[in-house]
Amino acid sequence: MKLLHLDLETSPAVVYVWSLFNQNISVDQIIKPTSVLCFTAKWHGEKDLFFHKAAHQTGREFDNMIKAAYKLLYEADAVCHYNGCSFDIPRLNQEFLRAGMPPPPTIPQIDLKKVVMSKFGMVSSKLAFVGPYLEIGEKVRNDGWPLWDGCLKGDPESWAKMEHYNKGDVLLLERLYTKVLPWIENHPNQNLYVDEVEPVCPNCGSPRLQRRGEYRAATYIYDRYHCQECGRWSRARGRKKTTMVAERR
Repeated sequence: MKLLHLDLETSPAVVYVWSLFNQNISVDQIIKPTSVLCFTAKWHGEKDLFFHKAAHQTGREFDNMIKAAYKLLYEADAVCHYNGCSFDIPRLNQEFLRAGMPPPPTIPQIDLKKVVMSKFGMVSSKLAFVGPYLEIGEKVRNDGWPLWDGCLKGDPESWAKMEHYNKGDVLLLERLYTKVLPWIENHPNQNLYVDEVEPVCPNCGSPRLQRRGEYRAATYIYDRYHCQECGRWSRARGRKKTTMVAERR
């Protein structure tokens, strides 16, 4: 399975305001909306990271960045991100639509923020907390607004820092994916992407499955398996036996 790890950064919206606090900003006050500033992508398990940037919403550099993102999503079997269902993917879709491009293929999305929030109940779901807490690494620190301002002005030093920051997030994302892999529900089934006759772990693709007991559903019983590679529990494809169950009224 070709799994794409993805993280993007956006430019700020430019608006007119009368004060710094408690502002209700109307559409008429928008000077320039937000757009994708840069993104980093990485195929799971491979070394190369793909970084693309564009300081402005128009021009060849911006067009090439959006086309590069589209091509990666087109080639991917699934995409992994952090809060990407609410942020990264809709932002990219917005740019695809604005550019007159058709929708990219529909692929499974693995949003690790949803996994963290639904499975672990941590005191914070921010990646800046989750990484150190799980001892898998930290987010790269940045200068805040001055970094974004420098990138918008085309400052080479700022762009070098932004690239380091953006790539750091993707590397941390990949480590988090590996850490929580056996906990991910509705993960794309790896059995659909291999030619093996024998079943493999649906999450990590390992053939090292050990039969351990049975899984009892409402009307069927299945053999239950435990992956000796990632620790994921799964069940056999075929049912062992059926049981008549009275319909609930």
